[in-house]
Amino acid sequence: MDSVQNDFDFRFTNFDEGGKEKIKKTAGYDWNSSPCRLFFIFCRPETKQMILKIEHLGFAVADATQAVPLFEKLLGTNVSKSEEVVSEKVRTWFFRVGESQVELLESLDPEGVISKYISKRGEGMHHVAFLCDDIETEMIRLQSEGFEFINPTPKDGADNKRIVFLHPKSTGGVLVELCQEKP
Repeated sequence: MDSVQNDFDFRFTNFDEGGKEKIKKTAGYDWNSSPCRLFFIFCRPETKQMILKIEHLGFAVADATQAVPLFEKLLGTNVSKSEEVVSEKVRTWFFRVGESQVELLESLDPEGVISKYISKRGEGMHHVAFLCDDIETEMIRLQSEGFEFINPTPKDGADNKRIVFLHPKSTGGVLVELCQEKP
């Protein structure tokens, strides 16, 4: 397949009347500068799918005593799990929504990451987390695609997961978390 360095080739497969595959492709658009790049990287047809689903959407909250009841009303469900993640200096609340979850994050420390985030950007959407089947292999694949990671190795996170974050400067300004169930 012809390719242009730092560009993406996206193939569209059609079949003619005899069942033979016809491939159309587009090339030359610089997806590196587009937030849509995430979609095309994670859904490339010629690679094994390692991203299984959106595991959760994370929201930074300043006061969980107000945010938890708000999200219970909004989502029409109760908290499914809550825990402290001491290493990250946060308390989390999870709500099950279909096959995915919504996570609320409240800082346990005024100097913690979530406190700093809220002071800079306010409360709201913090990150999107993708569940993958092999986090180390997925990190290698994404690094080869030019993505940068905040931490070089996965670490323990909430909800019995191993996690790693991609740097927003390489994902179109979106904080992306990869997570994998712990054995």
